[in-house]
Amino acid sequence: MSRKAAVVALTALAPISWGSTYFVTTEFLPPDRPLFTGLLRALPAGLLLLALTRKLPSGAWWWKSAVLGALNIGAFFPLLFLAAYRLPGGVAAVVGSVGPLFVVGLAALLLGEKPAARTLLTAVAAAFGVSLVVLRAGAAFDAVGVGAGLLSALSMSAGVVLTKRWGRPEGVGALALTGWQLTAGGLVILPIAFLVEGAPPALTGTHLAGYAYLALGNTAISYFLWFRGIERLSASSVTLLGPLSPITAAVIGWAALGQALGPVQVLGTVIAFGATLAGQLAPAKPAPATTEPFDSTEKNGQEVSMDLELSGVRR
Repeated sequence: MSRKAAVVALTALAPISWGSTYFVTTEFLPPDRPLFTGLLRALPAGLLLLALTRKLPSGAWWWKSAVLGALNIGAFFPLLFLAAYRLPGGVAAVVGSVGPLFVVGLAALLLGEKPAARTLLTAVAAAFGVSLVVLRAGAAFDAVGVGAGLLSALSMSAGVVLTKRWGRPEGVGALALTGWQLTAGGLVILPIAFLVEGAPPALTGTHLAGYAYLALGNTAISYFLWFRGIERLSASSVTLLGPLSPITAAVIGWAALGQALGPVQVLGTVIAFGATLAGQLAPAKPAPATTEPFDSTEKNGQEVSMDLELSGVRR
């Protein structure tokens, strides 16, 4: 397996993990607490990574971490949950699947990555494939829900592009940067969750197990892999892995919840997966150097350990 293929495979584990969020939320967590769930996904994971890396931002990275945390986590989670509550799940997934198109546009503006016709076609094909997988006849559209879904996709897309543009400070590993963003994002969600949903619900052992999975595997490790992939791949290549999330959710729904997965859904899965694969095979154009270059081979001890441990996780 080539070095790029290994990076793509590890980065793909992030959206695959996120595809399990719906199943875990419906089967293991208390109902009607989306913001509380977002809070427990982000803040404990961020604080854990801060404790492991023992590094805090310095200088401009205080505000940069806050901006990235708000875009990737703090604004993304509430907007995503608002869309999910206002729209059928399939419609919300399709609205979110326009993210790669946002990334292509923002990458052209901020990174100088000239959008190729092949990249645009791949992004459109991926969105079409997702629509076949998740849309059902008679699906209802809600203006507020659609707006929230588009804003959530735009927020995450801007976070991806700015993460690529700013890189990370010299001597700081991706694990620490992930901790900064998750903590900042969790702190953004904290007051919103308590204002909107009130005091936390009573939690059972099942609830705690579900939250532990979301905080550790679904968030801390997955976002580390995601941000690590952003460093090593083009912005459009990373975001075109996103369709793996609704595909995974559909497969889990079929295998574990008995949800229908007919010929149309299978066709959509093939199209979306093919577009995702094509997005990784497209030749990547190097982005111009940013004001804060980094050497991807420089890692602190914790990241080296994590990389070695995760390098064995391949399909």
